[in-house]
Amino acid sequence: MLDVRRLRLLYEFAAQGSISATAVATGQTASAVSQQLAALEKETGVALLERTARSAQLTDAGRRLVEHTALIIEAIDAAETDLAAESAEPRGRVTVTAFPTVAVALAGPMVRRLRRHPELQMVLRQQLTVSESLSRVRSGEIDLALIDDWSGQRRPATTGPLTFHHLVNDPLVVALPARHPLAGKEVLSAHELAGESWIASPEGEPSRMALDRLWRAEGITAPVSEFEGLDTILTLVAKGLGVTVAPWMAAAERRDVAVRRFAEAMPGRDVYVVHRTASTGRPAVMTVLQALHQAARKLMAAAERF
Repeated sequence: MLDVRRLRLLYEFAAQGSISATAVATGQTASAVSQQLAALEKETGVALLERTARSAQLTDAGRRLVEHTALIIEAIDAAETDLAAESAEPRGRVTVTAFPTVAVALAGPMVRRLRRHPELQMVLRQQLTVSESLSRVRSGEIDLALIDDWSGQRRPATTGPLTFHHLVNDPLVVALPARHPLAGKEVLSAHELAGESWIASPEGEPSRMALDRLWRAEGITAPVSEFEGLDTILTLVAKGLGVTVAPWMAAAERRDVAVRRFAEAMPGRDVYVVHRTASTGRPAVMTVLQALHQAARKLMAAAERF
């Protein structure tokens, strides 16, 4: 009998195109991926991959099995949806991945709402990368993924087997120590902040790139201390060591920093929740999706008052 988990891994290999990319997308080592695919070849009795010293690609048999696997994943989703529809009350386990800043902002109101459904269990896991989360949604390992997108372009509602729901646009704001002299103002310009000690993410990170673009547009040069992790950066700001730029959702719940708007236009990030299109009929998944939408609306209503 074929192992469904290994079939999902082969399906992901077809999407990623290489063992190394599949390993990154699934959070495994390349060696583990290679071993699992070799085990699947033993189960099928045919060569699924054509390997060379530097690469691997699907054989004709491998491509046919990937086509079958797509139908198998759809059939599993359909079976879960059909059985779940027997009960008017959403029940079962729904696995969600989210990046930390959004998880902290949305988890509280979402969990409170889901308490109305005692037979529904939500499992929230931390997201490593967007590509890994999308990979795990595609393969069926997780049900819903919260992802961020800094491109400024709306994603299509459906891409392949996935459906994308736009939750919110999360604006970039400036965070200052709570007792900073400028904390008394509601809106701050780049030039007012130019002489401050800046703490920011490393070059290439989306929030840092937005800050660099603003400085270039305003003709500003400012020294920056680089740290990884928004929580670390905001903690340093709270200690009075500098100011920073951050998504509103990352900073709004903190009471130890002052959060203020930029006078200049600062592009933010779009937050989406993603699920397999075939899961649309599962009451448990749709209940969690609805709770996410409602939590996001409540949160952003607060942002509009900010």
